[in-house]
Amino acid sequence: VQLVESGGGLVQLGGSLRLSCAGSRFTFSSYAMSWHRQAPGKGRELVAAISKFSLSTYYADAVKGRFTISRDNAKNTMYLQMNSLMPDDTAVYYCNAEIPSGGRWFGMQIASWGQGTQVTVSS
Repeated sequence: VQLVESGGGLVQLGGSLRLSCAGSRFTFSSYAMSWHRQAPGKGRELVAAISKFSLSTYYADAVKGRFTISRDNAKNTMYLQMNSLMPDDTAVYYCNAEIPSGGRWFGMQIASWGQGTQVTVSS
């Protein structure tokens, strides 16, 4: 499994960014996918997840209504549209492939964590 994140950058409060996650060396459409983030001095947290064929999505409370997860299985790519960005969104963002866990359709990541993409929101 290989996953490469891109699209991060420096943005002002209230701005937008679109992150991309390109997958290879596995059958992309066979897995739910997810975005996670890790802010300085904090643990990694799940931001959003999307099922294999986009029928189901999950969002952390902190990003509901501002972030939108999507995927294009034909391109083996997943996206995270981030709007109304706030300084608390500053973090390194990572993607991963998911398998069911704990009674949910996602919850266990199968890939090693990549380098991620840095998102910095200035106030």
